[in-house]
Amino acid sequence: MLQAIERESAERVDRYPTRTAGRVAHIERPDPVVYGRIESEELATFDRDGFAVLPDLLDAGEVTAFGAEIDRLAADPALAEDDRVITERASGRVRSIFEVHKLSPLVAELVGQSRAAGLARQVLGSEVYLHQTRINYMPGFRGTGFYWHSDFETWHAEDGMPTPRAVSLSIALTDNHPFNGSLMVMPGSHRTFVPCQGSTPAEHYRESLQEQEIGVPTTEDIEALANRYGISQFTGRAGSALLFDSNLMHGSANNITPFPRSNVFLVFNSVENTLEEPFAAPGPRPTYIGSRDFTPV
Repeated sequence: MLQAIERESAERVDRYPTRTAGRVAHIERPDPVVYGRIESEELATFDRDGFAVLPDLLDAGEVTAFGAEIDRLAADPALAEDDRVITERASGRVRSIFEVHKLSPLVAELVGQSRAAGLARQVLGSEVYLHQTRINYMPGFRGTGFYWHSDFETWHAEDGMPTPRAVSLSIALTDNHPFNGSLMVMPGSHRTFVPCQGSTPAEHYRESLQEQEIGVPTTEDIEALANRYGISQFTGRAGSALLFDSNLMHGSANNITPFPRSNVFLVFNSVENTLEEPFAAPGPRPTYIGSRDFTPV
């Protein structure tokens, strides 16, 4: 058995090398972006930009219900010591809650609907499963942002995702203003993979989920991408959503306004792109961060 694993590892081709000792040139994506047939007008620019804005994914009543649900989870004393709950390093306030579809019936119900999984199927051209779900909380005044990164870089290096055949659906549960830490994206950057430098320590996720320092591009990388692709911002009222490619370069600034920003993330991966052993880490992250249950939704 061990010999078979070693042989498979030796034969595996890594088209997206990362966590390297020295600087490596950017890689133009060899894989498609859209594998299926786009039927929704809202997704018409997905292949070009790497994202699509969905202005009214949730109605006002659903926004209220989901808002109450995420408040309940953040305040639940039964989750206070749960590994799935990530707190801010400085303030101790809840930053993220993972595997939220197993904690919230509302999220679980939304996952399989055509306005969620159905959009992912159009882009990925196959059945899909949930790679990850989470809530991101960005409270007012001291909400900490997320530095520029490609999700796929981490999912490839630390989870073993072979190719960027995955999408994230970010659903705004509060109004996303230009000034309260809303998501910034580089349109078209999903076609360029940026290798990162540095080795991955064991259990790196415990640090990176609070503040990521390994697996992020250099300032030179960000400058080059920004000059090439420009920067756009996802803003909109609560209930709007953003569907984006796993390799899209994105990030968010700190929120020093009184207005909180909270989003639910549903990450769909193709059943034809299931996880292997990590490409650049000593072992896979826990399954509540990178699921190894590949059952289609």
